[in-house]
Amino acid sequence: MKGLMTGKVALITGGGTGLGAAVARRFSRSGASVVVTGRREDPIKKIAAETGGKAVVGDVTDSDHLSRAVDLAIKEFGGLDVVIANAGIISMADVVSVEDKDWQQMVDINLTGVMKTAQAAIPTLIARGGGSIVNIASVAGLMGVNEGVGYCTTKSALLGLTRSLAMDYGPKGIRVNTLCPGWFRSEMSEMEMVELAKEKNVSVGEAVARVTQYLPLKRMAEPDEIAACVEFLASDNASFVTGTVLVADGGGAIVDVGMLGFL
Repeated sequence: MKGLMTGKVALITGGGTGLGAAVARRFSRSGASVVVTGRREDPIKKIAAETGGKAVVGDVTDSDHLSRAVDLAIKEFGGLDVVIANAGIISMADVVSVEDKDWQQMVDINLTGVMKTAQAAIPTLIARGGGSIVNIASVAGLMGVNEGVGYCTTKSALLGLTRSLAMDYGPKGIRVNTLCPGWFRSEMSEMEMVELAKEKNVSVGEAVARVTQYLPLKRMAEPDEIAACVEFLASDNASFVTGTVLVADGGGAIVDVGMLGFL
């Protein structure tokens, strides 16, 4: 039986760890050829070897790097059908304390990097007859997060970028959507749980329970569960879905925080 991604060629930024790696693995199992990019050579080469894909070391703030990644997809696999703009960083601060360099780096990577990724890929997608772009944001792009001014702002801005791209390139056969994940197991979330455990003087397991206690599903997602959402948006099963936001957060967005005091 053919997988959802059979015959597709996908470019995945931030593909060495976390969600990017999970997407590369899932796409490969589903029949896609993958090109993974990232700043750290060893992780992306490992994922490329594991998936039979190709790795390109570089930063999404560098247009030349992104052009090389697109060119490699064309050279090795004949074109490009799917782009997963996953590369991103987080730095926690409020608006008074945020450092200029941290703010600018988040803007450069989380927002401008996604724009540059689309800029590099869209001509090839058009030449291919269309395709799909999935931008990875966060539930932090939909709601407030304490001391998350840069992260919330850049992830929220991705929603506007997605809508603009969907409007401009829908007539060319290109669908553009955003995925907003909540808590899922990754290197980033593990580090955050370690820090929370230290701050609250609890175990890491208790820290995880603390952040998921009010989610209807009462747990973090596994990376492949979030990757499955990416696969749906990228695949032809979502052929009439564009310009939209898919939230995968264990139900967190439906919780009425004002009622939690009754629990």
